[in-house]
Amino acid sequence: MTWDSVALRSQFPTLHQDINGRRLVYLDNGATTQKPRIVLESVERYYEHDNANVHRGVHTLSQRATVAYEDARAQLARFIGANRPEEIVFVRGGTEAINLVAQTAAADALEPGDEILITVMEHHSNIVPWQLLAARVGATVRAVPMDHRGVLDQDAYAEMLNPRTKLVSLIEVSNALGTCNPIQEMTKKAKKYGALVLVDGCQAVPHQPVDMNDLGCDFYVFSGHKMYAPTGIGVLWGRYDLLAAMPPWQGGGDMIETVTLEGSTWAAPPARFEAGTPHIAGAIGLAKAAEFIMGLGLDHIAKLEDDLLRYATDQMSAIEGLRVIGTAPDKAGILSFVIDGVHAQDLGTLLDQQGVAIRTGHHCAQPAMAAFGLTATARASFGLYNTEEDIDRLVEATQRAVTMLR
Repeated sequence: MTWDSVALRSQFPTLHQDINGRRLVYLDNGATTQKPRIVLESVERYYEHDNANVHRGVHTLSQRATVAYEDARAQLARFIGANRPEEIVFVRGGTEAINLVAQTAAADALEPGDEILITVMEHHSNIVPWQLLAARVGATVRAVPMDHRGVLDQDAYAEMLNPRTKLVSLIEVSNALGTCNPIQEMTKKAKKYGALVLVDGCQAVPHQPVDMNDLGCDFYVFSGHKMYAPTGIGVLWGRYDLLAAMPPWQGGGDMIETVTLEGSTWAAPPARFEAGTPHIAGAIGLAKAAEFIMGLGLDHIAKLEDDLLRYATDQMSAIEGLRVIGTAPDKAGILSFVIDGVHAQDLGTLLDQQGVAIRTGHHCAQPAMAAFGLTATARASFGLYNTEEDIDRLVEATQRAVTMLR
């Protein structure tokens, strides 16, 4: 397909503004993405025409809202190659999805002395829930190390797997380094020991095709706001047989089959895990974002962002004293870097004064930072609306900032 970046950018209202007198260059997509009009309009349309609760009303608005909500579930199932819509559980985001699994399926599977295997490059949301669970049940959390490039040590991973490994939780694409991990291969190894496998796909689904049948994992999580959808909505995908065997993790309306004062019985998945009024507009917006991405083609998006990464790496590496952090041969569109004598926070502030938005800090990945002997990096992360002109602005602003700070 022919990529018309001007026409594409015109669909994102937030990008059409000046920051400190300069056209906004938004390069913080790893934290959250901007929203296209098609998503914004879908949310607005729900609130203007179909606003009602789902599953509980016989009136027209409730029926329309329910159809839109369940259609959204079916769209997300198609988006990630799920076998059936009932495998899609709507949650607030990837963090809530991981906590849901930690407090249900994982809690049931673990006994004192068992092990949870993660990696050193995980986002905090894929570390802390397992630490809390391990402390409660007497299990141990172990982390797979990585090399100086930010590549996981696959030999160490194979050695760390053992019969006590009951759960493996892996990030598909590192938000701090851009590393793309071999999830299929790692899942196969874990399955030899009968471990449950959860994959954090938050940085993968907006940028590359994913298919649950290909990955072979048991659970997969992602957040809407990182894929051009509203905040406060995300997905837990789980194999249906596992979901059906899991207990509820929150009680309330819509997750029950029957309620008496003596006890209650539970609805089938996914309703069992969606207690209370859901984020209906968010689910509708998320489905519309998935439709938008599928229309552009994830293969094309991946190619565009890879080209941007290569261009940015070449151009930024020419800046004196700049060192790229995370140089894995298989990377997504994330460029983390440090500059000798320049604090990341100061750099981010000066770039903002020039209209360039990047992320600075530890990126909720402090163990990964510690592995490089760092407390923070500057990070430019690319989305489908970014261009080489944006990269040129990043380079120009960085060079000017470095001159001011040295």
